[in-house]
Amino acid sequence: MFLQRTIRQRVSVEGIGLHTGAPACLTFCPAPEGTGIYFVRRDLPGSPAISTQADRVTATTMATTLGGEAFSVSTVEHCLSTLAALRIDNLFIELDGPEIPIGDGSAAPFLEAILKAGLAEQNEPRRYAYITQPIYMGDQDKHAYVNPYNGLRITATIDFAHPKIGHQTFDIDITEPSFAREIARARTFGFLKDVEAMRARGLARGGSLSNAVVLDHSEILNPEGLRWENEFVRHKVLDALGDLVTLGMPLMGHVVLHRAGHDLMNRLVRKILESPDRYRHIELGADLPDSAMQSNSRWMFD
Repeated sequence: MFLQRTIRQRVSVEGIGLHTGAPACLTFCPAPEGTGIYFVRRDLPGSPAISTQADRVTATTMATTLGGEAFSVSTVEHCLSTLAALRIDNLFIELDGPEIPIGDGSAAPFLEAILKAGLAEQNEPRRYAYITQPIYMGDQDKHAYVNPYNGLRITATIDFAHPKIGHQTFDIDITEPSFAREIARARTFGFLKDVEAMRARGLARGGSLSNAVVLDHSEILNPEGLRWENEFVRHKVLDALGDLVTLGMPLMGHVVLHRAGHDLMNRLVRKILESPDRYRHIELGADLPDSAMQSNSRWMFD
């Protein structure tokens, strides 16, 4: 039986906030089984916390924002994607201010920190959302859906009218090694005209070529170029993984995305939660036939 996970010890990630440009620090902290994942503002009176559940998502424009009565936290998807890939169920994520460190614009700093802290199995079984029937959200132009699958697989397609992006598709079974090798280092990207517009509104003060791939009307402005030719669609897979954490339980299914962003991912997650006849809760090793158990053993540990 696969057990819930947390981390062995506290570990921090330091950097700057994307929008304020001010120093920012995040600390991953172990949490007891059955806790879930929470962001905690240690700098505020009473150390208020907010869960990462879908009903806490308050904004999805260019990033996923979680909001509560005391505070909100934006651009959570890079951090959370690592937790999804490593199957971490219980964690407190402490913040010392309003922003998460942007790092290099990828999930790599968070992955490195968590692997340094070490993973710890707990005493309670992990419960998965096991998709039994397809669940669809969107239209012909933009859509996201999930099909039954013994594991977690993501197929993403993007299509941008830019000569350096264009039409890209990436398909991957999510495992700990595949995430580290193929996804974690994919950086967020944006267009120079959008960055300039955000800065005019007092945002993106910490944004630079060191934490994003930036494009003008025809070229990539980063002197080092791309980490992969299709880094753009790989980052979309990274984002989707982070947004799946708001499901509140690890997903077993094949997620297919076509021009899907944070808004569509949030709507898909909510539709999954509203469709109890199309998925069931399972504990691997207890509720699946042997063939599925063998499939998922490869998924978890290959």
